[in-house]
Amino acid sequence: MTAIRDPKISIDGVTLVHVNEERRQEHLALEDVSLDISDGEFLCVVGPSGCGKSTLLSAIAGFMKPRAGQITMNGAKIGKPGADRGVVFQEYALLPWKTVLGNVEIGLKYRGMPKADRKATALEYLAMARLTEAADRFPYELSGGMRQRVAVARTLANTPEIMMMDEPFAAVDAQTRLTLQEELLRVWDAHPITVLFITHSVEEAVFLADRVAVLTPGPGRLREVVDIDIPRHARHWDTVSTDKRFLELRDYVMKLVRDPSR
Repeated sequence: MTAIRDPKISIDGVTLVHVNEERRQEHLALEDVSLDISDGEFLCVVGPSGCGKSTLLSAIAGFMKPRAGQITMNGAKIGKPGADRGVVFQEYALLPWKTVLGNVEIGLKYRGMPKADRKATALEYLAMARLTEAADRFPYELSGGMRQRVAVARTLANTPEIMMMDEPFAAVDAQTRLTLQEELLRVWDAHPITVLFITHSVEEAVFLADRVAVLTPGPGRLREVVDIDIPRHARHWDTVSTDKRFLELRDYVMKLVRDPSR
């Protein structure tokens, strides 16, 4: 694997352990993982259930600390959560008592942005997510797909340097999922930042990513990083699903995921 010069995120020999204080038990989630993520890259991480995909995201977000190794961002060690790293969860995490606009504004409010400015900023990102008409609606009035688009707009409105997404489309139906994948690429093209995307879907990973990092069964180790050389302008489900190169890459990554060897 070719080293990335001046990576945005550098994961160096990281081992991550979950600790159950109540039962005095430990679970080794990831072991000796090294991986660099470049600035502006869309990296997807796949692997079998329990391989530590979400655990890796949690560590980069600063929610947990490595047992060994270190994670740095722009050369500085990550020790805690920060506004430079935005997270989009599967469960949307929207505030039900606030409107769509209010949800997107919330981070800007805590940062001290004046009311008029934060409203204008929130509306800008809602327009990017094609949600302008939903600004005054509440989360319960939205479909699952619309809620997830609100979550993405809220994250981007806070202008993080990296957006981390933990299986964000897993809870929606299959057709909505395809639409959200295309919408995410459209928004990312208009607002290019570094993206770390966790998914259990190999097809989704190959469709979205610049590179796909494949983890082994738990405790997760890095098996391989696969370059996805499908042109960005060709990333549409009405054509890519039958594209020879897409099918080759999908099948190759699937074999890596299913390979039981260590």
